[in-house]
Amino acid sequence: MKILLAVDGSSYTKKMLAYLTTHDETFSAENSYTLIAVQAPLPPRARAAVGAEIANSYYAEEGEKITAPVVKFLQRHGIDPKVIHKVGAPGEQIAKAATSGKFDLVMMGSHGHSALGNLVLGSVATQVLAQCKAPVLLVR
Repeated sequence: MKILLAVDGSSYTKKMLAYLTTHDETFSAENSYTLIAVQAPLPPRARAAVGAEIANSYYAEEGEKITAPVVKFLQRHGIDPKVIHKVGAPGEQIAKAATSGKFDLVMMGSHGHSALGNLVLGSVATQVLAQCKAPVLLVR
């Protein structure tokens, strides 16, 4: 099974990883795992001021800060994941990656906002659920 793990470095990511590594009957190392970390784009004026090279370097460094500890953690559990770094709206980028990569499952932590909070603020998990064609497993 091809599994896309959406990570952001938060405590919700840690809960999702704990769930993953404690359910060997479902999530064995025989599956194919890919991490995706999405960075919010810099405002256009800021990007223009610093230049594309510096902006792209910033995105790469920020993505690596998020994914490097997760890769180490998963490797300690016998999982050697691939890594994808994207820039843009997280919900949209995760759903696009899941579709284009033909993943069987998207797994992510959920902040557990109320329905009213999601209505007013929006939620990455809600956006992924709305846009993604693959099944999504939310871990709270």
